[in-house]
Amino acid sequence: MSGTLVPWDDARIHIGSHVIHYGSAVFEGIRCYKTPKGPAVFRLDAHTERLFNSAKIYWMEPAFSPAQVDAAILETIRANKLDACYIRPVVYRGAGQLGVNPLGSPVEVAVTIERTGRSMSA
Repeated sequence: MSGTLVPWDDARIHIGSHVIHYGSAVFEGIRCYKTPKGPAVFRLDAHTERLFNSAKIYWMEPAFSPAQVDAAILETIRANKLDACYIRPVVYRGAGQLGVNPLGSPVEVAVTIERTGRSMSA
């Protein structure tokens, strides 16, 4: 979450976050597959590029570069020792000025992962 690995049970956002009241978020759904050579994230660069394009359309500029988000995704997979998982990076508006206009709310980035049993041969 915004540059820090946070245990699942400790991942929290403020109740005043713009995303809660107005749904101001964009996300991607990415697969990481178990292969004989280790975990392989399917088209990570393309997914991250689409995430950033979506954020731009919604006037959100993350404080992290696409390369940093890619690195965070890979670090999250490694930290959880997963060989196959579903990855959900999210860019959202956090707690700031309450109101329809999102521009007074900070842009936050989070990555969640969920274990899956899928594998592919390579």
